[in-house]
Amino acid sequence: MRTFILSSLLLIAAIAVAFAPAKELKVTSSAFVNDGMIPSKYSCQGAEVSPPLHIEGIPSSAKSLALIAHDPDAPMKGGFTHWVMWNIETDGTIPEDFKGAQQGYNGARSAGYKGMCPPSGTHHYHFMVYALDTKLNLPNTTGKDALEQAMKGHIIATGRITGLYKK
Repeated sequence: MRTFILSSLLLIAAIAVAFAPAKELKVTSSAFVNDGMIPSKYSCQGAEVSPPLHIEGIPSSAKSLALIAHDPDAPMKGGFTHWVMWNIETDGTIPEDFKGAQQGYNGARSAGYKGMCPPSGTHHYHFMVYALDTKLNLPNTTGKDALEQAMKGHIIATGRITGLYKK
């Protein structure tokens, strides 16, 4: 009976760990505040460089970070992805015009950052950061959906900052 109880407790603990929510990362930028306007420098109307990001609360067990920048307001099914990146160092710094890590395909089917360029109105740009328990071995043609699929089971913390942009 004692073995059964111990086995049951271990099973419950394993299930609890497997379904525990990922920890929260704090994502900030020196270029814009959460839910604030993104300067045109980072858009198709400016230098079209990626904004600087800072990530806090990265678990010590993280082996890499991944990032997806996405505009769900874009007038196409599923929105428009502006940046897909993985195997980012875990030091918490993604500098402006970052070219490091592995950069996958954006919505324009080119690797790297694609600046905001909404056809009309104000759009929301979600910069989602994921702390992973591994590094990923993916081709540079990897897009948002394939990266999300590859990250399944490896996400140990998440966070995001949302910026707004209007031409």
